[in-house]
Amino acid sequence: MQAPVIVMNTNMERESGRKAQLSNIQAAKTIADVIRTCLGPRAMLKMLLDPMGGIVMTNDGNAILREVEVAHPAAKSMIELARTQDEEVGDGTTSVIILAGEVLASALPFLERSIHPITIIRAFKQALEDALEIVTDISVPVNIGNRDEMMRLIKSSIGTKFVSQWSDLMCGIAFDAVKTVHMEVDGKREVDIKRYARVEKIPGGEIEESHVLNGVMVNKDVTHPKMRRRIENPRIILLDCPLEYKKGESQTNVEVVDESHWARLLEIEEDQVKEMCEHIIKLQPDLVFTEKGVSDLAQHYLMKANITAIRRVRKTDNNRIARATGATIVNRVEDLKDTDVGTRCGLFEVRKIGDEYFTYLVDCKDAKACTILLRGPSKDVLNEVERNLQDAMCVARNVMFEPRLSPGGGATEMALAVRLSEKAKSISGIEQWPYKALAESLEVIPRTLVQNCGGNAIKVLTQLRAKHANGEHTWGIDGTSGKIVDMREYGVWEPQAVKSQTIKTAVESACLLLRVDDIVSGVSRRQEGGGGAPAQAPEDMPDDGAER
Repeated sequence: MQAPVIVMNTNMERESGRKAQLSNIQAAKTIADVIRTCLGPRAMLKMLLDPMGGIVMTNDGNAILREVEVAHPAAKSMIELARTQDEEVGDGTTSVIILAGEVLASALPFLERSIHPITIIRAFKQALEDALEIVTDISVPVNIGNRDEMMRLIKSSIGTKFVSQWSDLMCGIAFDAVKTVHMEVDGKREVDIKRYARVEKIPGGEIEESHVLNGVMVNKDVTHPKMRRRIENPRIILLDCPLEYKKGESQTNVEVVDESHWARLLEIEEDQVKEMCEHIIKLQPDLVFTEKGVSDLAQHYLMKANITAIRRVRKTDNNRIARATGATIVNRVEDLKDTDVGTRCGLFEVRKIGDEYFTYLVDCKDAKACTILLRGPSKDVLNEVERNLQDAMCVARNVMFEPRLSPGGGATEMALAVRLSEKAKSISGIEQWPYKALAESLEVIPRTLVQNCGGNAIKVLTQLRAKHANGEHTWGIDGTSGKIVDMREYGVWEPQAVKSQTIKTAVESACLLLRVDDIVSGVSRRQEGGGGAPAQAPEDMPDDGAER
């Protein structure tokens, strides 16, 4: 899978002009071929071995490409595409690689006929503009308040994944999580699933036991065994400071001559901790969370006041607790006010799952943060379920931002291919041919869907082309049987944001790689294990008569 490394030694080895372009296209096609079998509901899994000996089994394009090691710069650029797509919209990572590889391959015949790359790029850019207009034209609006519509949509994103057999459960989890963290701030929508919807994976139990908590769960137990482990409607204080004796700075010197001095030192320490606890006790909380430590003495004072303390909470968990309970994180106990106390939580409880204790803060009123509890037979299964769930949540988030849907199952790509081919006839000059080639390369998505489930690609695509030629742009491929179906009845839709981003990223990156006409490498052959002369400047070379 590793493409050859182009090494420049003192003889200035390099690839330039046509050779560099062909090399780039070949590398892009190689990456696309690795990923191709991972598209659609009949997708094959890839088993990846990492350097530490661990294994990852997945059909998620982004997860696969993260683990693949390549040396060719164009192949590295292709791998970046999947990462860009994942960061931007969270879905369509496999499609974007397949599409970019096919678009580059479609440019190959024109390069061989000595058509200038800039002419090809101009045609591709024109086709991209027209394609984005067509996507908007064939998309339909969606009501984000209608749960059934949203569930059908999210199903299409995880129907191709490992968790498809539990799709109702997972779609419900994804939709509920996104709805929980959805906020409107100054008229702007904010859906931050990375920070406020945490996935907690606990091996054991069945996948059916997974659910979204209306609140937060952290892997912590109370600091003192006698503290309360269940409190209804608790008053919660969140701290970002230690409840311990504050030692002096590094220059502090204390001289202890007799026992009374030592007793006085301990007394000062005790007073300081007691004062800290009094600031907290004054507000009559039931629960105190701190990101730092809690000394034994502080535990004693808090326990006497019937307050439960939990220490060393992660910063991210503390932020989620603040969002869920309405509390404010405070840096100094002296600054605590009554308004900083969180009161939105309905129940605090410490539960034991397996060998570990977990703190639950649930039944929160208007919680804007949540924890998704995933159960499953093994860590590998849970990791794959989490990857699939992230895609589903991203789909729900995209639709909330842009509530328009495009038909799935390759229908959108086929509609684009047919309409752009028609439009190409009206373009004069040499640009007509690369324009038409881009239109044909979009057919790679429906073709791959048919191939992955063992169908006859030529026969099925001919039927599909005929449907689209009659203006029936919602017809696509049933990825399970390989036959053509109407997506309106079949119910597979994808967010318009994902479709537009996929086409945009694929075409623009293909244009970028076509612009490259020179690859010069400064990597020495010796580093790569080639055994050739090292790429060193003459003054750095050892002066022992060695060949330069």
